[in-house]
Amino acid sequence: MGMDFIQKLPTPAEIREQYPVPPALAALKKQRDKEIADVLTGQSDKLLVIIGPCSADNEDAVCDYVERLAKVNEKVNDRLLVIPRIYTNKPRTTGEGYKGIVHQPDPSKKPDLLQGIVAMRKMHIHAMDVSGLTAADEMLYPENYRYVFDFLSYVAIGARSVEDQLHRLTVSGFDVPAGMKNPTSGDLTVMMNSVYAAQHPHTFTYRGWEVKTTGNPLAHTVLRGSVNPYGRSLPNYHYEDLSRLNDLYQERELLNPAAIIDANHNNSGKKFEQQIRIVKEVMHSRKVNPDIHSLVKGVMIESYIEEGNQKIGEGIYGKSITDPCLGWADSEKLLYELAELNV
Repeated sequence: MGMDFIQKLPTPAEIREQYPVPPALAALKKQRDKEIADVLTGQSDKLLVIIGPCSADNEDAVCDYVERLAKVNEKVNDRLLVIPRIYTNKPRTTGEGYKGIVHQPDPSKKPDLLQGIVAMRKMHIHAMDVSGLTAADEMLYPENYRYVFDFLSYVAIGARSVEDQLHRLTVSGFDVPAGMKNPTSGDLTVMMNSVYAAQHPHTFTYRGWEVKTTGNPLAHTVLRGSVNPYGRSLPNYHYEDLSRLNDLYQERELLNPAAIIDANHNNSGKKFEQQIRIVKEVMHSRKVNPDIHSLVKGVMIESYIEEGNQKIGEGIYGKSITDPCLGWADSEKLLYELAELNV
């Protein structure tokens, strides 16, 4: 095999024992999980807003950002349910580049997976403690989920992972919502098949065990735009796209029909400032069509303290080192506007 076995990592149980979630935060997560589930099942009319940096590379800046979110959340929590994006794994189209804090706890140094797992847990727990909010993260590596399941309230399955069998089957064993994105090709059938698979029970091998899952009724769709054969971004957040997605749900026997609209990525063509216009258009579509209002449960927004992005090593506090993000001033204003629009 063309592999060097560098070090044997501690088991998830060992890591959770060394870096535990305090009982008060465990109770907070249980409460938040219920509140988020209520939105997806239609028992709550709040709008989910999953918002935060493209990648969470710095604990101090991320926790600063999440504290700011918490202050806004206090004023809008009658209409919005804010979920911080604390994404610690970064998928790369070519395999090159920064892959997230789990790989590189210091982006300027070589990968260190053990220290990355520790840094990831510390950051998530710290963010919960200072904000009273539980977060979303992307499941890039299904076998790593047991390192994080005790503090995450939402999991995203990315466009490059959504067709993968192990991702789908692992989601079927979650007890928290999982957003299954459309693939980069834009094929909505792939996304719908992924939700179907995740909502049903399965038996498979996982971390050296034969496991059986119960199915996840909170698995749902996420529209993030697509790429055509010539590399051009194609959006799928418009009224017609949402109406078509509603039709696809009606054609299938799926539990809790729900969609989240990712305002960045190929929906914005990675023009981060367009996210403001996009989420407002989505809110208008919800307003004029009761079926779309019932289906679309929330939005995803990439946002950080400083707008735009930077190269690794520039050292600008609170500025993305991966995809460009909205800055805090625009993000705060947008959250208040979303609260007003969610009527």
